[in-house]
Amino acid sequence: MSAQHPSRRNFLKTAGGFTAAMAMGGAGVLAAASTASAVGDIPGLHITERGEQDPRMWYYRFQTSAIGGWTPAVNVLLPDGYHTSGRRYPVLYLLHGGLEDFITFDRFHDIRGLTAWKDLIVVMPDGGRAGWYSNPVSSNIGARNWEYFHIGQLIPWVDANFRTYAEYDGRAVSGFSMGGFGALKYAAKYYGHFASVSAHSGPANLRGGNGDLVTHWANASSAAVELNGGSIYGVPFWDQARVSADNPCERIESYRNKRVFLVAGTSPEDIQGYANETLVLATQREFKWNLDRAGIPYEQHEVGGGHYVRRDLLQDDINGIIDRLRKA
Repeated sequence: MSAQHPSRRNFLKTAGGFTAAMAMGGAGVLAAASTASAVGDIPGLHITERGEQDPRMWYYRFQTSAIGGWTPAVNVLLPDGYHTSGRRYPVLYLLHGGLEDFITFDRFHDIRGLTAWKDLIVVMPDGGRAGWYSNPVSSNIGARNWEYFHIGQLIPWVDANFRTYAEYDGRAVSGFSMGGFGALKYAAKYYGHFASVSAHSGPANLRGGNGDLVTHWANASSAAVELNGGSIYGVPFWDQARVSADNPCERIESYRNKRVFLVAGTSPEDIQGYANETLVLATQREFKWNLDRAGIPYEQHEVGGGHYVRRDLLQDDINGIIDRLRKA
């Protein structure tokens, strides 16, 4: 699932190589800020490339056995004043859509502007062109264990290298399209990791849409562009236990005591948007019905337009995340 925003914004270049170490003393303020050399490996995750010149947007590429054949990357957007504040910050994990990558939110959605002078670290990792934030049943192109890379490696790496709150109330997860599904899945499957979850045009029921269409969508798209004919959930028969474990509508209780934020479009403008967003809207309504039945609160926006990120609602989401999480 790819973004189809009608007004792409100017490219915000991801820079590399922050080298300045600043020192300030007194009144409990940290004397020396992080330097480039302070960000390092953890077991199983080796940095092969880095860019730390920009004071806010730091970039890394990794070698990991979780992803075979190439090196996944991540953008880490730091708050203004991070290098001298000495404070710890909450973290938002922001997940891209299909046929996109780790740079999408920087390039197209003005994530820098939306978070300017806000006390929040934003982590934007690769998730594969159609990885569906999952460990697939089969792959004909090498390991593509995106779920393990994000949950088992990337989160521990972020907490080890940046001043974060490594706790439930210190993390949120949000995403667009395929990434919105990934956010809903991760928040439920790993309940203690995230206190806030958001899906911007993300499908919310693998078994919904009048014929399990989202599961078919995941299998077909991953086979075509991610796994060289492999499968997320199994072909011709699904691994039903995996589907249930990943399905937001089968894990409703796991959203209790979380902030839940949903966005879906009601009037897609083109064929691709119609195919994607019609299914998104239907499955989010199914998800919402299940939340209502369980008495779990949420914030849901059904708005005009199709399958793209809405800047105003992404800004509302970021503000709500900051309000929900532990303060810097």
